[in-house]
Amino acid sequence: MPGEKEIINILDAVLPQGRLNRCNESDCEIISLCGQKFLFTTDEFSEEDRFCEQDPRLLGWNIAAGALSDVYACGGTPHYYAHSLTVAKTWDGKFIEEFGRGVADALGESGARFMGGDCGQAQEWRCCVSIIGSCDGEPITRMGARPGDRIYLSGRVGAGNVQAALGMSPFGKRGVPGLPGIRFRLRARESALVKRNASSCIDTSDGVWKSLTIIADLNRCGYAVDSLPYHRAGVLLAKAVAMPAIMLFFAECGEYELLCTIPEKSERDFLREAGEKGLRFFRIGTVTENLRTIADGKNTLEVGDLHIEARGFESTREYLTALTGWIKRQRSRETESLSGGAHHAA
Repeated sequence: MPGEKEIINILDAVLPQGRLNRCNESDCEIISLCGQKFLFTTDEFSEEDRFCEQDPRLLGWNIAAGALSDVYACGGTPHYYAHSLTVAKTWDGKFIEEFGRGVADALGESGARFMGGDCGQAQEWRCCVSIIGSCDGEPITRMGARPGDRIYLSGRVGAGNVQAALGMSPFGKRGVPGLPGIRFRLRARESALVKRNASSCIDTSDGVWKSLTIIADLNRCGYAVDSLPYHRAGVLLAKAVAMPAIMLFFAECGEYELLCTIPEKSERDFLREAGEKGLRFFRIGTVTENLRTIADGKNTLEVGDLHIEARGFESTREYLTALTGWIKRQRSRETESLSGGAHHAA
């Protein structure tokens, strides 16, 4: 079966194009209407995203927030929201009403307005969201990162993977009773600051590592990640299940934060303005010429040859086993290399 990129390339080769950006270079498509540029995004969510379903209002919020993050990653303002919603047969009227209230909460905070859509019913739920937005000036895209740029993240690493892990607990997709689910943040204020200062930006819908790798692939560069601000619940969970904390960085259930690259000359102004506005960004590394490395405690892992993706496996368990196995081998290789170097020096 073709992979995601191959599917996109096949369809792009046969469909007439109406966007201004080339494929995969922006979280939103950039389109022209009546001589003005607008942003358009469409994104589907389903049970495979592993959002916690114990709270329907939270589920509605997170779906809307996940879709809105595409607009914010381009430095834009969302205006119109529509969805094609397939409700699960287990959802009753109260569940659907609370789900709608969650969507309304996110739209109220963002300023976007609901424009309708389609509705159906099936064994499992799905929600395909489309948003139209605008941008004051040129949108920021995934293109533009250069060696020396600083890599910043608008939130901590691992909230999405924590939520997915809790959904895989013995309690199932409804999560752990009494333990609240993860609520994604809307990054409108951060988006405006990123747009004024960043050379590129992407949202971490597929996790931090995959998002950073997309930036690196498109810009033909590398990265050196030397600091990872893990979500506290993620560290505790990783310890409880005896998995390396760095899985929070590698695994592909993201938290829809903004990951951006800031030129060195802009970094001071960026941080000053962030401080003045009460915004917090975490510097996680630097863009490099080509080498791709992640500092992992005492080890520095080279990840340029890592091509393990969740969609390539039949089950989540197989994917996690392959990924943890790769991390262990890399750690072992790095440890042996350091030991050999020390022995040689002696």
